[in-house]
Amino acid sequence: MGRHSLPDAYGTDEAVLRRSVRGRTVVIATALVLAIGAGAVVAVQAGLLPQDDPCAGTDLELAVVASPDIAPVVRKTAERARAAELKSDGRCLDIEVSARPAAEVAQSLRSKDTRPDFQVWIPDSSIWTGMVTAGGGVASIDEVTRLASSPVGMAALRDGARKLGWPEKTYGWAELTDAALGEGAGLRLGTADPAVSATGALALTAMHRAGGKDADTRTAATAKLLSERVEPGDTAVLASLPDSGLDDPKDNDALFLSEQAAFHHNAGASTGGRLDMFYPEGGTVALDYPYAIVDNDAMAMDRVRAASRFQRLLTDAKTTDMLRREGFRSPEGRLDADLAMAAGGAAPQPFDAPPAEPPAPDEIASVLGMWTVTVQSARLTTVVDVSGSMGELVPGEAGQTRMDVTKNALIQALSQFTGEDEIGLWRFSTRLEGEQDYEEVTGTTRLAQRTDDGASHRELLASAFGGLQPVPDGATGLYDTALAAYERQVKEYAPGRFNAVVLLTDGANEDPGSISAADLAARLRDAADPERPVGLIAIGIGPDADIEACGRIAEAVGGESYRVTDPKEIHAVLLRAVTDAGAKAALS
Repeated sequence: MGRHSLPDAYGTDEAVLRRSVRGRTVVIATALVLAIGAGAVVAVQAGLLPQDDPCAGTDLELAVVASPDIAPVVRKTAERARAAELKSDGRCLDIEVSARPAAEVAQSLRSKDTRPDFQVWIPDSSIWTGMVTAGGGVASIDEVTRLASSPVGMAALRDGARKLGWPEKTYGWAELTDAALGEGAGLRLGTADPAVSATGALALTAMHRAGGKDADTRTAATAKLLSERVEPGDTAVLASLPDSGLDDPKDNDALFLSEQAAFHHNAGASTGGRLDMFYPEGGTVALDYPYAIVDNDAMAMDRVRAASRFQRLLTDAKTTDMLRREGFRSPEGRLDADLAMAAGGAAPQPFDAPPAEPPAPDEIASVLGMWTVTVQSARLTTVVDVSGSMGELVPGEAGQTRMDVTKNALIQALSQFTGEDEIGLWRFSTRLEGEQDYEEVTGTTRLAQRTDDGASHRELLASAFGGLQPVPDGATGLYDTALAAYERQVKEYAPGRFNAVVLLTDGANEDPGSISAADLAARLRDAADPERPVGLIAIGIGPDADIEACGRIAEAVGGESYRVTDPKEIHAVLLRAVTDAGAKAALS
């Protein structure tokens, strides 16, 4: 999608002029000019038609879906519109507001088979509109303006906050997380699942941004710790706070939370149950509550005008005051000191820092991919080309062959996986077992699993990687191998894990007796099972790799292909490929 900043019109009526997040130029004000005369435009901008006139014809229905935290204010505003007989085009508006988690709505809008049954969507974060657009769903989405904002930080019960030096001690994102999870404080830190919570996703993204050159490693390690106390959503993570004096190890004493959620919690909490808020230094990530018109391409212009009319009511003084009283900041994130203190903020915590640049969809997707792979654990079968060409020397690598560099990269990548990950190895060339082009070297098993002689599968797999050798005069049986490996992985699918085949080759299919490229693509599509999703990651190594064939193989089942010009890059590309595939799995 690409993010669209609102430097001058953030939260104002001029934000109506924002372009579509699908890339086309949709200017709502211009659409109004095209649809109605200039006099009617003036009426729209001035508050539509005179409210003293009776409603003309049937009521104009407008369906609005809002994030549960902001839905009560949106619903009260709709009731105010109904009581005042608010009109658009002379017809009274009948605005129905329903509360639905943004992740659930985003998932439905990503579908290519259904049309939305609502016209306005108010999620808690524009990361969801980005995910919808990236997913290529049927519905179009136009972000018109922002209604509110709420910075995300870490909230802790009083004892835990004091262990971390609140309020005097301030932290950046990485330091805050390390301090909370470290031996000194040892806080039970919980988070809502980043795959379904914008708060969780933004916190994880902020940690990743602060991780420096070791960002991936640090974030993966943190994600693994957080996954032990993850909750399925924002309501559940708040419910994980202790509700009695008993020490229950399942309870959390610190949470990643929005300021508004902390404000709402503190309003109803006893003194001992109130939260203190840490606002990380270096720029605060924030929920931003976009007002989005959904499926504008298919909407009649009277509905577009009605949506615009309701948007104006949601940004007037009465609704703005209601939002403030419910713990929301202004769209541009201006500090409200009373609100911040009620949420648990106190000087010198940097609660007045301006929001950081919001993450783009690809940044969120990458972090969610890391989360998916880290939390779910992976089940990967690596399928490695051992044809004769893998014995060619790599320029500048002091006598090392493509195979030498490849297996060293695989051994290095192996260290990034946990004992709960399941990884196996196949090798392929041509006619390795009779007429068969491939051979299973080790089964796809938990790395921590031990054999009767005490060796772990990790140790056996590292040894198997190290023992790979090119087959003299061996050709590349790419097509038959890709199909067999994918069919096996689907058959042996492990629920609750990230399942994928990782195929590495330096050549093109050279087996004249194999299936054709077209037959391979068709049979891969037939093998794919939506109930048993398996990713396919094809990595072409060196200048002779048939990257177009890799692309066709991967695309047949919604996978990805990558080219590695320097075999030394295999380690980084492999981890990136797994993370990217995890992101696709997380958002599918």
